Amino acid sequence: MKKEQLLDMYHQMVLVRRVEERGMELYQAGKIGGFMHLYIGQEAVGTGLIAAREDRDRVITAYRDHGVAINCGISADEVMAELLGKVTGMSRGKGGSMHMASVEKNMWGGHAIVGGHLPIAAGLAIRDQYEDNDNVTICMFGDGATNIGYFHEALNLSKAWGLRVLWVCENNQYGMGTAVERASAVTEIYQKADGYAMKSSQVDGMDVMKVYEAAKEAIDYVRKEGQPYFLEIDTYRYQGHSMGDPERYRSRDEVKKWHEKDPIGVFNKYLIENKIASAKKLSEIEASVEEEVAKSIEFAETSPEPDMDELFKHVYVEETNA
Repeated sequence: MKKEQLLDMYHQMVLVRRVEERGMELYQAGKIGGFMHLYIGQEAVGTGLIAAREDRDRVITAYRDHGVAINCGISADEVMAELLGKVTGMSRGKGGSMHMASVEKNMWGGHAIVGGHLPIAAGLAIRDQYEDNDNVTICMFGDGATNIGYFHEALNLSKAWGLRVLWVCENNQYGMGTAVERASAVTEIYQKADGYAMKSSQVDGMDVMKVYEAAKEAIDYVRKEGQPYFLEIDTYRYQGHSMGDPERYRSRDEVKKWHEKDPIGVFNKYLIENKIASAKKLSEIEASVEEEVAKSIEFAETSPEPDMDELFKHVYVEETNA
């Protein structure tokens, strides 16, 4: 990768972290309503994964979607405005935290129902198959989603029909408050793909370069072979499952251990040791992100609320005459 691309990845990771941290403050201040699930700790996953795709490749994910939206090129302004329910948000304030989407950026949404988007991902890939192109659909989901029917149905169909889907399990070690080993008979989640004769692998999700390399290899395989692939990315969320999570199910020592391999710190060290950037340059990027996020909050807070007639817009796709 070129130096500019690597520095952009660092910018994205810091931006995701700061948007989430400030979003948490705004939620606690009562300015964001509903549920909100933070991506803090998992920044290397979305950043490395989406850096490996081509713009024509689709991305679809679950409800922990703010960071993924930013990785897909959606601005901090639009993300923050959507969190605050403003009309300037990417979904015009109607999607909120769990339903961020942009067709223009090929980001086909965050989805609130656990695993409910996996069949949709298969459907997106079926369309590409009908249109006889080699676009790849990247479907991201948590470890908890691998224990439900949608998961097995979608993976089976993708293999039986030869659909170009990269199935990506973000294994952050917990499905809400339940550890993987308590909920799944198979704790090495990538092995679940064996049941569908699907190629699979596992990668360290705290190292953005390892994620990028694994994702690039997997996407190339899906595109070339016309077959699905299963990638398990081991990661960790530093905050609770959602904002109301008391976090009684994990110890401080466990959280501390994972903090020692903070993905932003790991990448910071990589960039300096490989003489890609100086500590000063990375500090400048961090300072610019602070300013960018401050401006996004100002933009969101001063943006108008949606009008009542927005309730009746975008319910159906409007037919146009070609």
